[in-house]
Amino acid sequence: MATHSPCVSIIVPAYNNSRDLFQCLFALKATACPDSEIIVVDDASTDETPLLAEKMGARVLRLKKNSGPAAVRNYGAGYAHGGILFFVDSDVVIGPGTVGRVVKFFEEHQDVAAVFGSYDDSPQAGGVISQYRNLLHHFVHQNSNAEASTFWAGCGAIRRSVFEAIGGFDAKRFPRSSIEDIELGYRLRLAGYRILLDKTLQGTHLKRWTLRSVIRTDILCRAIPWTRLIMESTHILNDLNLKWGQRLSGVLVMLACLLLPLGAVRVEWFALSAAALLGVLILNRSLYLFFLRQRGFLFVLACIPLHFLYYLYSVISYLYVLMEFKLGKRAFPSGA
Repeated sequence: MATHSPCVSIIVPAYNNSRDLFQCLFALKATACPDSEIIVVDDASTDETPLLAEKMGARVLRLKKNSGPAAVRNYGAGYAHGGILFFVDSDVVIGPGTVGRVVKFFEEHQDVAAVFGSYDDSPQAGGVISQYRNLLHHFVHQNSNAEASTFWAGCGAIRRSVFEAIGGFDAKRFPRSSIEDIELGYRLRLAGYRILLDKTLQGTHLKRWTLRSVIRTDILCRAIPWTRLIMESTHILNDLNLKWGQRLSGVLVMLACLLLPLGAVRVEWFALSAAALLGVLILNRSLYLFFLRQRGFLFVLACIPLHFLYYLYSVISYLYVLMEFKLGKRAFPSGA
């Protein structure tokens, strides 16, 4: 008797996240189409994550050793049956009809290799830090180019044939959570494949952020490895977090910080520092207006210094990597 293979394999990497995984799988089961399968790849969890996944009817694969999301996604793809690999993080709750939209997208865009979406504007985690971080991600993706230059695996799909042709995620370079999906996107574009950002493809992010986790993630898992990737490729994107306005904002924040102490000597330096920060406010006015519409005036006031801090450590991270390369201490980028 012939068997019918599902056209979409939904791959969910999970590690000690049974709390969020329940909501993730509940939403996936509600939106899954007949020609789909849900695969949870457990990255050697020590909690009830794999047991929960089994109870909810997902196909569960388990790694004996904690290996990171790049290796986990590759492992799941190796056991997938579908022609489309749809990666969804375990702390993301996708909306109704999402799987069907992914299938329809690939049917209507035969020349596109991959598609990804964004977080929605209703993050569940409370607190200024979590709300700021998740809403910032939503805004950046919603205001980026539809013809994308990279990839996002939090809610992104790729044709299986293409994924296999380029060798999947680089688990050797990125043994921990980092920019493994961004690097995959770079290789896709370098190989001539098209990637699209579908702004209607959204999911609710459940992650709870602290100031420490935001800074650590941004520096070690994003800014430093992404800068190394840019220096290897010698190509700076004018998209996502790398638009010219974002880069100029970083320079202005750094300039303001350098000029501020000089204000104790001459008031003109203080005025120039203030002018630089005003420039950042103007360059990012659409973001701050978005925050205002979403959460009100007090939320905006709390987010602005967080955003300035983000620019400051991003520029410092860039200068750190630049110094590495100038001193010849690193011949190629690697995961942080």
